[in-house]
Amino acid sequence: MRVVGTFFAMMVVLLVATSELASLAANPPDRQIAVTIDDLPAGAAHGMSAAEITSMTTKLLDVLRQQKIPAVGFVNERKLYYKWGEVDERIKALNMWLDAGFELGNHTYGHTSLNQAGLKDFEDSVIQGESITRLLLTQHNRKLRYFRHPYLDTGRDLQTRREAEGFLVARGYRIAPVTLDAWDWNFAGIYDDARRRGDSALQQEIVRSYLSYHSEVFAYYEKLSKDLIGYEPKQILLLHANFLEAEHIGELLDMIRKRGYRFITLEDALSDAVYSLPDTYVGEEGTGWLDHWAITRGQPPQKTPVFPPEMLERSKALPRGAPPQ
Repeated sequence: MRVVGTFFAMMVVLLVATSELASLAANPPDRQIAVTIDDLPAGAAHGMSAAEITSMTTKLLDVLRQQKIPAVGFVNERKLYYKWGEVDERIKALNMWLDAGFELGNHTYGHTSLNQAGLKDFEDSVIQGESITRLLLTQHNRKLRYFRHPYLDTGRDLQTRREAEGFLVARGYRIAPVTLDAWDWNFAGIYDDARRRGDSALQQEIVRSYLSYHSEVFAYYEKLSKDLIGYEPKQILLLHANFLEAEHIGELLDMIRKRGYRFITLEDALSDAVYSLPDTYVGEEGTGWLDHWAITRGQPPQKTPVFPPEMLERSKALPRGAPPQ
């Protein structure tokens, strides 16, 4: 009788677990995500011609438009001036975003880190980074309303952080946080190198690794979200303007959809109350806002996904000396 009872109990547990899995499959969580893209007109603008930037932008925007993905692009205006004689065409690449119905935000003039440059230089770079972007938005009857910190550096001490936030609010900005970031910029450099050399096999390897790492990052922060705040908030994804995204963002969007996400605007994402949680994070290096909230609560994330070592080694082996992306 004891064996029969144990077997019966096991069957009940199995049936309950199966029922719960079936319920989850039938009623998946309402996952929502906003797409943001940094370093316009192009992350590697220092080494690209205006024609290449236009080509990259066209490919990227075609996919976003065809798939009806809302997106905000964040501009480093210094990238418009790397090659005199091409400034007008580089500005036209920004205009392509607005003509296609997307929005632009400020990412400072020179990708200036608040942690490294100090408050005054940071503020100057914010102001200098507004001129062309604000003009283009005005021509499209829109306002400049979003700011993204370069490197996600929000300050090395709380006073500097709060003063910078006050400065940004006074200029009419809403800070654009990030909750999902799989370092696509680090894949992009080695992808560009393989692309220039015509190494299609390596390009495919990079894309597989890029997609796999995104999947790991998503899974980790989805779980952290539920553990930390009890639900999965409206997430904000960080990507960058580069050929890797231009040529393969469609595959990433497919992966995101398969995880149950629907795409929303940044404005909609920021309506989630989670973005008003207490946040006192400061540090030498920037990080995402889920990390901010966890550290603020004294629960620093553990065992975060590790960037693929083979890709990191390839990235470190690339020639250095280019302006920061």
